Amino acid sequence: MPTIPWLPGTDRGAAAPEGAAGPPLVMASRLELRSLWSVPGFLLLSLVVLRQARRAPGLIGTSLRAEPLRRTFWTLSAWRDQEALNAFDRTGPHARSVRRLRPGTRSSVFVLWSTERDRLPVTWDEARRRLDEQVNMETQGT
Repeated sequence: MPTIPWLPGTDRGAAAPEGAAGPPLVMASRLELRSLWSVPGFLLLSLVVLRQARRAPGLIGTSLRAEPLRRTFWTLSAWRDQEALNAFDRTGPHARSVRRLRPGTRSSVFVLWSTERDRLPVTWDEARRRLDEQVNMETQGT
């Protein structure tokens, strides 16, 4: 599966909507599965969750990257605020998929940061750099 390029979400405005808490929130993740047997199901659920995300209130945009033979998957998304991300995380296919896939996940890393709308979409190089930094911090126990 090639990288799915940045796709706009429901929150496409050039400026933050009135009442927004601040700058957009970016979330990147890296998920590594325990087995190649888990890859087909994970790929299918990823597409279902992508569809949910694109319709989620507050999503600015999202992208997915996969290396199925390495059992590794990345997500990258930008949200209006933490509240919008939390609402997506707790509902629909995403919430069910997390519970279902957790036992087959070998490792997962997540990182959140704020940015300005004019800096979106964030590049995959930046997302991977931040994920690597997070792994290094966790490994060093800080």
